[in-house]
Amino acid sequence: MAGGIYLIQDDDRLVEMMEQPYDSEDQLQDLLVTYPNLIAGDQIDRATARKWLLISREVTVANDEETAVQWSLDHLFLDQDAIPTLVDVRRTPNAALRQKVLGQSIDYAANAVVYWPIDSIIAFFEANCRDRGRDPEQIFEDFLGADANEDQFWQKVKTNLQAGKIRLVFVADEISAEMRRVVEFLNEQMDPVEVFALEIKQYISEDGLRTLVPRVIGQTAEAQQKKSSATRERRRWDESSFFAELKARRGAEEAQTAREIYVWVKNQAPEIDIQWGTGDTYGGFVAHLHRKGKKPYQLFTVDIAGKMEISAHNYGSHPPFSAEEKWLELRNKLSSIGLSLPTEPGERRSPSLALFTLQDESALKQVIETFGWVIEEIKRL
Repeated sequence: MAGGIYLIQDDDRLVEMMEQPYDSEDQLQDLLVTYPNLIAGDQIDRATARKWLLISREVTVANDEETAVQWSLDHLFLDQDAIPTLVDVRRTPNAALRQKVLGQSIDYAANAVVYWPIDSIIAFFEANCRDRGRDPEQIFEDFLGADANEDQFWQKVKTNLQAGKIRLVFVADEISAEMRRVVEFLNEQMDPVEVFALEIKQYISEDGLRTLVPRVIGQTAEAQQKKSSATRERRRWDESSFFAELKARRGAEEAQTAREIYVWVKNQAPEIDIQWGTGDTYGGFVAHLHRKGKKPYQLFTVDIAGKMEISAHNYGSHPPFSAEEKWLELRNKLSSIGLSLPTEPGERRSPSLALFTLQDESALKQVIETFGWVIEEIKRL
């Protein structure tokens, strides 16, 4: 290694800082945990800088559901758009590393999206928070803001995984020209997967001052154009486009069922409103109940896949249904319409109901009456 940078102190003294290798890979890994901004989110996305939520260090992945751990990922992060970002750290690059990058990129992309159910990712996150003595809900709020909907965010993580929308970042203190060519090739060919190399150089002065300089590698013009185009094509729904597309995909009867639910929600305004989502697989509308001085209460979603879905965690972690007696009453009510809640409140599960099962008028009426009861119970608070 060679070269240096210069720091001008307040007394106009020029301090020379020389490039120095890291003591170990662990040192570099620890820095990423302590300072996630080293992943240079402003270089990965210059339009909207990426922010990072650490899910866990040393995340394990198997190659099938019955096999023990096949390999371990150094770090798993999520960005603010719920895109899983898989980070692998190697201190010294060489030919063997380049071969490993190619093999691991294929392994990560193929296996992580299959063998990482969203429940396991949430469990990794919560365990990591406990190990660090932090409150998971506070960390999440600091990351996305007090008004962010945690359940919607985790659902978006699930959607991104199912769509293969992940990001691979290979970290070293020096990226060779050969390594750069491999990463650029992968980033151009693997769509929607993003592949980057991240070079983090360390500079130290004689009196112990230390500077870290990250540089993202792999963003060719071709890769940026291809993936920015894919992002622009991500659909945001509204009333007209949603029902037209639902009819085309699922048929007129299911579209009519969804519209009757939609009309019922609209008739409850302003207490209940509609929020439209994005995505060609799971996007749709969400019904929120507004309460004075409190966060909106998410009641259910209706998506483009022809499902009505609720968040068990959302209901079970907030009054009134966080109380055991009310949870049991809610379970019985929802069970009667085909939504099966877990035994314990707060468990992260998203029971769903296929719209085609509600084409009978009495079945749809029972669903609407059940959610009418839910609303009244919440309003009693």
